[in-house]
Amino acid sequence: MFLPVSNGRCGRWRDHRQVIDGILRRVRTGVQWRDFPQRFGPWKTVYEGHRLWSADGTWERLLQQVQAAADAAGEIDWDVSVDSTVVRAHQHAAGARTGPPSAPARQRGPKRQKTRAKRRGRACSPGWGGGAGGEGLGRSRGGFTSKLHLSTDGRCRPSSLVATGGQRTDCTQFRTVPEKSRVPRVGSGRPRTKPDSLAADKAYSNSPCREYLRRRGVRHSIPEKTDSRAARLRKGLRGRRPSGFDAERYKKRNTVARAINRLKQSRAVATRHDRRGYVFLGTATTAALLIWLRS
Repeated sequence: MFLPVSNGRCGRWRDHRQVIDGILRRVRTGVQWRDFPQRFGPWKTVYEGHRLWSADGTWERLLQQVQAAADAAGEIDWDVSVDSTVVRAHQHAAGARTGPPSAPARQRGPKRQKTRAKRRGRACSPGWGGGAGGEGLGRSRGGFTSKLHLSTDGRCRPSSLVATGGQRTDCTQFRTVPEKSRVPRVGSGRPRTKPDSLAADKAYSNSPCREYLRRRGVRHSIPEKTDSRAARLRKGLRGRRPSGFDAERYKKRNTVARAINRLKQSRAVATRHDRRGYVFLGTATTAALLIWLRS
């Protein structure tokens, strides 16, 4: 239903089950594509399948469908927690081309490029590119790193993922991560995007994050920073009222740390080997999909 179907012009597709088994093997072990076991078929076929399905959002749609089935069965705990984790980038992750992901060596005309994209049934590029910064790579205290920003439900399952450079602060992606979590309805209706409550650590304790949650009407538990509290007290009556903080709700924030631990059991996520940012995000989404299917 979500995987491509041969149009009869370019030959038959290899069995999708064999390709998916190869992709899952690589996500779990982190093996290099060229060292792939022969029983999964040619390594280029498995790699191209993973690359194309990461580019056109196939892995994200599969994750949303699994979440929709769980939501219809009432198995999702909507007490969401948000956090991020740093992923060390291997030296093989460097050296991506600065052009668009699908840019060929010889430039094609716009009409021919559009025709070929239409035949494949997907866009030419997912919008990544432009050097290390455009591929979600950066320099941080850990060295050459990437950062995964994620939100999880109350059962330690990743709901949405965003990849950036390792030097990006957590609060810059605070709006992007919850808004990317869209759980479709099994029947009619809009996808659910609003959680019952949200918990985050002090990295998200600032006015823009709190105002965003107030506008959406989301109850939140975010501790106040020590310097922010001291500055508020120095202002006296001109200072704002202290933000509400539910200590009991905040204790459930350990779910996101446990979800990160489960996510990094996949070695291709714990250490980044993918050069392209959208391929690495597809790898992390595939690992999250496995967590949902196993739970």
